[in-house]
Amino acid sequence: MADNCFAHPRLAAIYDPLDPDRSDLNAYLQMADAFEAQRVLDIGCGTGVFALLLAGRGIEVVGVDPAQASIDVARTKRGSGRVRWICGDATNLPPLQVDLATMTANVAQEIADPQTWQQTLRGAHEALRPGGRLIFETRDPARRAWQEWTREKSYRVTQVSGGSVESWVQIIEVSMPLVTFRWTYRFAADGQVLTSESTLRFRERNEVERDLDAHGYVVDDIRNAPDRPGREFVFLARRP
Repeated sequence: MADNCFAHPRLAAIYDPLDPDRSDLNAYLQMADAFEAQRVLDIGCGTGVFALLLAGRGIEVVGVDPAQASIDVARTKRGSGRVRWICGDATNLPPLQVDLATMTANVAQEIADPQTWQQTLRGAHEALRPGGRLIFETRDPARRAWQEWTREKSYRVTQVSGGSVESWVQIIEVSMPLVTFRWTYRFAADGQVLTSESTLRFRERNEVERDLDAHGYVVDDIRNAPDRPGREFVFLARRP
């Protein structure tokens, strides 16, 4: 089930304005170029930012996400007709043969259920052609990123269509490897307050390596996220 910030139509509509800096995607675009990917599966595509960047380069893209509201936003964007959008997840994909599968941003950590995580790795593996790659990022638990997720550090007011929105995050529970937090959104136009709770799983590096190995991947590299050095692991895995 998708979190409210992705699944609620009003929140999905403001997702991009609330997070306009997507320079984190540059590294993924560079890897897609380096691997000469012609067909890409974007797992957890959300409102379609990365999928549309790929499609704009002439790449054939399948974007999959469990949140219908986010898919609906993606479909309103320029160039959306060049992407095949699927409301669902990687555990039940149609037959595919892609060169590259991606999980950008927090997608891998959003898959908190261990069984669903294993099924996602299996589904991505089945979708890849031999020699195809899976790339994704996950935060290093040792950096304890959640300690910065406070109202004081996150509060902001964002201008969106129809007025301004106040937003902030608060930690609900830390019970490693799970961290649960709540975003609050207050719309100035009508005073409506909406909330969205999320739970992320913080996996150790060796845990992810074991999972990838168990599903038949070869781990070619584990990199830093260029815009967040030392804070995340970026896994580059290959289907032999």
